[in-house]
Amino acid sequence: MCTSRRDFLKSSLAVGVAGNAGLASGDPASKPRPVTIEQLNAAASDPVLKLEGLTSPVKIKTIELLEFDAGDDDYYVLRARSTDGVEGYSLPNSKTGDLTAILKNRVIPCFIGPDVRQLETLLWDVYRYKDNYKFQSLALWCPVAWVEFALLDLFGKMLAKPMGALLGEVRRREVPVYIAGGRELPPQEEAETLARRAEKGGFRAVKFRIGGRMSNNADAAPGRTEALIPAMRKVLGPNVTLVADANGSYDPPKAIEVGRMLQDIGALWFEEPCPFDHLEDTKVVADALEMNVAGGEQESSDRRFRWMIANGAVQVVQPDLHYYGGVVRSARVARMAAAAGLTVSLHLSGGIGYAAMLQFASWLPNPAPFQEYKGDIDKTGGWFDPPIRLKNGSLTVPGAPGLGMTALPDLLKRARKII
Repeated sequence: MCTSRRDFLKSSLAVGVAGNAGLASGDPASKPRPVTIEQLNAAASDPVLKLEGLTSPVKIKTIELLEFDAGDDDYYVLRARSTDGVEGYSLPNSKTGDLTAILKNRVIPCFIGPDVRQLETLLWDVYRYKDNYKFQSLALWCPVAWVEFALLDLFGKMLAKPMGALLGEVRRREVPVYIAGGRELPPQEEAETLARRAEKGGFRAVKFRIGGRMSNNADAAPGRTEALIPAMRKVLGPNVTLVADANGSYDPPKAIEVGRMLQDIGALWFEEPCPFDHLEDTKVVADALEMNVAGGEQESSDRRFRWMIANGAVQVVQPDLHYYGGVVRSARVARMAAAAGLTVSLHLSGGIGYAAMLQFASWLPNPAPFQEYKGDIDKTGGWFDPPIRLKNGSLTVPGAPGLGMTALPDLLKRARKII
């Protein structure tokens, strides 16, 4: 029996009642609501940040990119220091090394000098600076996100509030997450590996990858997808929620064929069935299936998100906090999704992206039942206060101001300056 869209929103409510209060969408409707462009614009237009306690201008003296060793790994940290000496930090994702020139020459200059309490306006200014809009993609928006996170960390310290509280009410202190597999292993071995990981971590949801990744209908190995889909349900059993990610592998006819196989095993959603920018094709798939289609991880345009939501191309909306340019822009997308009765499951672009994800999800009024998690808290969870812990398939949300990182000042004593 497939998980229909009607059942999906009902199950979201059930998870919210049984797990964390407020986990599910605040709208108890059993199906998405018709919504107009005007309604979506209105949902996204109100100010996002709650900075009323900052009564004096906040100006930034320096923004630096640092790198340091921690065990076997190297980590980037972006540090913003105000003219009053307050420091805010962010943890850039894995794209950092390729984007340092854009960060240095096209993003940082926009935030040195102005009153950064006007952050929401500055996000438009940086888009226009030196024709930055010509870089419209993660190449621009990742560096913007790193600066934004550091400024929000700084604001949180000045106001003694965690980042989530800068958006509004903190609704939850634990966030249910799913783990994800890859495409390297044969079907049975992949299913058994994910089953062991799920049991060890107490995860209640697993994402498995199908197709060949932007592969024009080719599979990672001949017959892999057709064998993996039933194997996942057989090996993991009826009590683990399954979601599948095609990473843009299919055209609509093939995606519909695969989607019906996913419906047969009761998968919760089908992520990125068609190439990410083939929005009309994705809508064709969503219209043909009873299950939920998810997408948005590669998206960089608010208008394209608006189109996806208004036209029913996706039912689970997936901005990436790094790729999409930060918390403010993603909060606007979440509001548009909420206006249509849709839920949000953030894409996680690797690294220590779960730090910002947890803060965002602590506020998010319309979360899907699970957010993404790619591991590593065993290495970095102790950097936060309280330490991030994995408990029964959920991650705890740090409560210290800003992003909740308290160990970085000591770790940065051995850092190297990159910018």
